[in-house]
Amino acid sequence: MASFTVVVGDPDSGSSYQLEAEEQDANRFIGKSIGEEVDGGAVGLDGYTLEITGGSDNAGRPLNPGVAGANLQEVLMKERQTGYKPSRDGERRRITVRGSEVSDAVAQINAAVVEHGSTGIDELLGEGDAEDAEDDE
Repeated sequence: MASFTVVVGDPDSGSSYQLEAEEQDANRFIGKSIGEEVDGGAVGLDGYTLEITGGSDNAGRPLNPGVAGANLQEVLMKERQTGYKPSRDGERRRITVRGSEVSDAVAQINAAVVEHGSTGIDELLGEGDAEDAEDDE
């Protein structure tokens, strides 16, 4: 069974949350590509809509939006982009990246909140309660 670490970024607050998606919830991500939307209920964010913005596989190779499918591919990169940062002008390098489609080989998925639900993320995850309890002590 697939299991993913999903890093959800909230552009409004600037916060990010590291969540786990396992078994049936992880299957909601399989077959989706970068730029597609997923129901936030897969990671416990009911009422939210998430957009897949990237990710990486078990070896740390990034998902590249320019590569179709889910397989590994060597891509000649000549400008700064996901997975490559040239150190001098005109430098090119062949880099192994994974396609833009989420598969079992993916370990981490990056996502951004597109539509907010009626309840705050901190309340859904129970993080606001822990902070309040520490302040009371």
